[in-house]
Amino acid sequence: MDKVMGSAAEAVADIGSGSTLAVGGFGLCGIPSVLIGALLDQGAEDLEAVSNNCGVDDWGLGRLLGARRLRRMIASYVGENKEFARQYLSGELEVELTPQGTLAERMRAGGSGIPAFFTATGVGTQVADGGLPWRYDDSGNVTVASPAKEVRTFSTAEGDKPFVLEQAIVADFGLVRAWRGDRHGNLVFRDSARNFNPLAAMCGRVTIAEVEELVEPGELNPNDVHTPGVYVQRVVALTPEQAADKRIEKRTVR
Repeated sequence: MDKVMGSAAEAVADIGSGSTLAVGGFGLCGIPSVLIGALLDQGAEDLEAVSNNCGVDDWGLGRLLGARRLRRMIASYVGENKEFARQYLSGELEVELTPQGTLAERMRAGGSGIPAFFTATGVGTQVADGGLPWRYDDSGNVTVASPAKEVRTFSTAEGDKPFVLEQAIVADFGLVRAWRGDRHGNLVFRDSARNFNPLAAMCGRVTIAEVEELVEPGELNPNDVHTPGVYVQRVVALTPEQAADKRIEKRTVR
């Protein structure tokens, strides 16, 4: 039951090239930066990342991107990373843009054993009809486009409405960051750093959590646990310096 690893490097050692990663965080808030750094040093490449966004040019998933380690990205927002835009538009990176709520539900469904679900989001757009550019060539031509998805009509309180079928996401590995965690893998996230972390933990076949404060089993109030340890296979305790290294994507002052 003791899931604590000796180091971040040990925790990510078996992530192989070609793996799919579900990564928690929103912008730079709640990102597993230590695990990302360890994976950068580890050398795995040709990776597919599932995350709300791809960090910024010099931090978060942007570090893997800058090292040309990402093959494909499933995300809902990518507007703060210039290198991301350059790689996408030049045909070096495949990108599946997904509505934010749909992305969250695809991850949650994957962790719940639900293979697919219907949602109203995207009906009547290229999200449902297909044709969104996933990959360009170096001349700006679309070489891979999103396929059309099944649309079905359901009865609702407002009458019959169309809904589009979306497939769940299950990743090979989940990488998350928690405020507090115990040796059994029970996790507590703090404030807005909760964001996509519980969903990334759920949909990873092997989930690795870096925790700012490691506590002993029984110290966490069960009512406060956001992610039960059943979803977490490995825990990495951060040093005080690692826990304090939290960067701000856009600093705003008065």
